Amino acid sequence: MIGLIGIKKDTPLEIREKFIIKTKKRELYLNELLTELKEAVILATCNRTEIYFNASFEKEELLEKVFLIFNWNFEYRKYIFIASDKGAYRHLFEVCCGFHSKILGEDQILGQVKEAYEKAIKFKAVSLELHRLFQEAITAGKRFRKEAKLFEIPVSSASIVINEAIKQKCNSFMVLGYGEVGQLILKYLLSHKVEIIYLVVRNAKVNDEINDKRVKVIDFEGKNNYIDNVDCIISCTSAPHAVVRKGDFNEEGNKILVYDLAVPRDVEEEVSFISRTEVYNIDTISRIDDNNKLLRKERMENNKDIMLKYLNEYEEWLKLREVSPVIQKLRTLGNEVYEKRSKTFIHKSDNDKDIILADRLIKSTSDFYINRAIEVVKEEALKGSGEEWINIMQKIFFTKE
Repeated sequence: MIGLIGIKKDTPLEIREKFIIKTKKRELYLNELLTELKEAVILATCNRTEIYFNASFEKEELLEKVFLIFNWNFEYRKYIFIASDKGAYRHLFEVCCGFHSKILGEDQILGQVKEAYEKAIKFKAVSLELHRLFQEAITAGKRFRKEAKLFEIPVSSASIVINEAIKQKCNSFMVLGYGEVGQLILKYLLSHKVEIIYLVVRNAKVNDEINDKRVKVIDFEGKNNYIDNVDCIISCTSAPHAVVRKGDFNEEGNKILVYDLAVPRDVEEEVSFISRTEVYNIDTISRIDDNNKLLRKERMENNKDIMLKYLNEYEEWLKLREVSPVIQKLRTLGNEVYEKRSKTFIHKSDNDKDIILADRLIKSTSDFYINRAIEVVKEEALKGSGEEWINIMQKIFFTKE
C-alpha cells in the first residue's frame, strides 16, 4: 500500500521548522525507514517535508515510528497528515505540477522531487510501486509544464524577491548562501543593473566561479563590515541557526529590505524590531501578489487533464499489477494443456502431416481461450472487480483434473 506522511497546509512557519530533515542524514533516515517499510522516498525542501512509502501499516503505529526515527516531538502530531493509496499518489502528481506550492506553479519543486527520487534510487530505497509512481509523476510534471507553457511565466521565491527589490529601487545587495537558491538569486540579480552584490559564503573557492566585477565574495566573519551599507539582504543558507542577528546592525542608517528564504529561518525575529529594517520570511514572500499569479492559475487549470491522464494510467498499472500473477498462471496453464494434448495426439497418430496440423489447431484453440480469459481479468480489474474474477478463474482453470 502506498502512503504519504506530510505537514498540513498552512502550518505556521515556526512549526514547520520543527520538521526539518538534514540532507547529510538522508541516507541514515532512509535506512532506518526501510526497517519498517518496503520502499521510501524523503522529499525535504525549505517549504516541504514529505515521506512517501510503500508498506502495510496501522496509521498511528507507523506515525509513532516515523516520529521516533526523525526525533520529532509527538506533541506536534496535529500538524501532520497521513494519506494512503489514491490520496497519496494524487498528492505527488499535484506537487510535481506545482499545485501545492506556496507560490502556485513555481518552477523549482519538480527538480527537487527528481532529486529526492534519484537519492532514493542511489540508496536502494525504491524498487516496486513507489519506483513507478515517481517515474510517472515526474514525467507528468514535465509534460504539464511544457504544454501549459509555464516556462513563459517562470516564477520562484527567488524571482519574486528580486523583482520586488528592484521595484523598490534597491541597488546594493548582500546575498548569504550559494546553494541552489543562492545561485538562482545571483543569476537574477546580475541580469539587472545593480551596483554591487556582497556574496557571503563559507567556501572562498566560490570566488573562482564568478566572473563579474559587481560581485564581491566575503566570509561570514566579514559580513558585518558591509551589512549597514546595502539596500537589500537576501539570505538562503542551510544553517540550523540564525546567521543574521539584531546585533549585526546599527540602529540608525538607510532603510534595508531583508528577505529570508530559509527554513529554518536565517534571520532572527528581533531583526524585524529594528526601525530601519523591513523583514519578509518565506511565508510573507509567497503572499506577494505578483503580476503573473492569475495567468499561471488559469493555464494550470486549463491543462489539468494532462496530469489526470498520467494519474489514471498509474492507477490502471496498479490494478493490473494486482492480477499479473493469475495472468502468468493462465499463460503457463495454456502452454501445459497444449503440450499435453499435442503429445497425446502424436502418440496416437503415425501421419506427420496430421501431427503438424493438429499441433497448430490445439495451440490456437488453447491460446484463444487463455487470451480471452486474460482479457476478461484485465477488464474487470480496471473496473475494480479483479479479486472477484480471480476467484472465478481459479475455480474454472486451476482445479485439479
